[in-house]
Amino acid sequence: MARGDYDDNEEEEEHHPPLLQTSPHNHNLNLTGTVWTAVAHIITAVIGSGVLSLAWSIAQVGWIVGPLSLLLFGFFTLVSAYFICDIHLYFDPKNGNTTMNQSYLQAVHTVLGYKNGLACACVFYFSIFKTGVVYTITSATSMRAIMQSNCYHEQGHDAPCEFEDWYYMLMFGIVQILASQIPNIFHTKWLSIIAAIMSFTYSFIGIGLGLAQVIDKGKIEGSIYGISTTGPTQKVWLVAQAIGDIAFAFNFSVILLEVQSTLKSPPSQKVTMKKASTIAILTSTIFYLCCGASGYAAFGDLTPGNLLTGFGFYEPYWLVDFGNACIVLHLVGGYQVYTQTLFAIVERWYAEKFPESVFATDIRSVVSLIPEFRLNPLRLCFRTAYVVLTMAVGMLFPYFNEVLAFAGSIIFWPLTIYFPVEMYFVQKKVVPWSGKWIILRIYTIFCLLVTIFTLVGSIEGLITKRFG
Repeated sequence: MARGDYDDNEEEEEHHPPLLQTSPHNHNLNLTGTVWTAVAHIITAVIGSGVLSLAWSIAQVGWIVGPLSLLLFGFFTLVSAYFICDIHLYFDPKNGNTTMNQSYLQAVHTVLGYKNGLACACVFYFSIFKTGVVYTITSATSMRAIMQSNCYHEQGHDAPCEFEDWYYMLMFGIVQILASQIPNIFHTKWLSIIAAIMSFTYSFIGIGLGLAQVIDKGKIEGSIYGISTTGPTQKVWLVAQAIGDIAFAFNFSVILLEVQSTLKSPPSQKVTMKKASTIAILTSTIFYLCCGASGYAAFGDLTPGNLLTGFGFYEPYWLVDFGNACIVLHLVGGYQVYTQTLFAIVERWYAEKFPESVFATDIRSVVSLIPEFRLNPLRLCFRTAYVVLTMAVGMLFPYFNEVLAFAGSIIFWPLTIYFPVEMYFVQKKVVPWSGKWIILRIYTIFCLLVTIFTLVGSIEGLITKRFG
């Protein structure tokens, strides 16, 4: 089959194994996406729990380096988006055929080969797993924050209002075990809509509370050097963690090709997607600056790690409670939106590997007194085990900022920098040691060094918190 022929899927499956795909083929769908639907998809994916750590991140590096770091990572992400948009249609000079890459993993496999595709898949699946862990930790701290907020309101701000995180992680895990039995991502549209609304709601609450605090104090807290109460060594590690948190907030390159595959033409999907990426990344960066700056301006050296759960804000307690409830609702839906992709890939791989296995066959209920339902043993066992694993890791390392920094440092460089640049070299036939090649190599190495710095800092933070 020619790569440009999409009517027969048999050889397409051979070229793109299930574990290197992230979305079903949609060649025959009536595409209706526009630049504004693409912007909506990107912003919805971007604005998540990472936004809550940005005030703390700016507090570690100060008023100059903090905003500049946000702008720099926004620029890196925009460059990556442009490279990825170009690879949607790839012409292979070896056989003269064209491939439509509908997912990030498929693009890496098609352009850079199976080994690179496999390496990318490992990082990609780790990215999904770490998102589950981060969402488990964040939801638990938000549920605990609601209890603490009510306690402080009733007993005073100096009351010993302490609650255990593991209890709330267990509650979140039970909800996710039930929600994970939803058959596939096509049944989670309502969860995605709720998650998007909630993410904007709690972000605006954080910005509003920060601005209100600044107005009430009548001054802007903070300095150009960041928090002044840390020693030199501790300062280095905290700066590393702060940059890792910023990297986590900007990591969404892996969804761009899937969004691009929904766009109608003319104009070409590439042109539309580049315009949408520019608008979405610019909007997200401005939004991040507002969130981070308002929080640091309100609290200065006392800026909490998580803006809505660190209790810089005590009143109005009902608004703090509402903001944290929005976080929990967002993360319940967001967890499923991310993990349903992984569930589908693994279950599809198992079904193709063991086509005769009854373990992957639906079992219908036979009890006449209850509504008919279908139970899939593979779905029940694998998805339950997956949720329990994310919950266990969250309980072992329940440290919001350090876990965000670790996750951001692990996935940012390979998914946002390395693979897009390497695919650009192949797509554009960039000559080694040419001016463009040298500039992009320096760019890649610089980002790698920054990533190593943040990784070491996040690991130090995790070890210190866990064993220190």
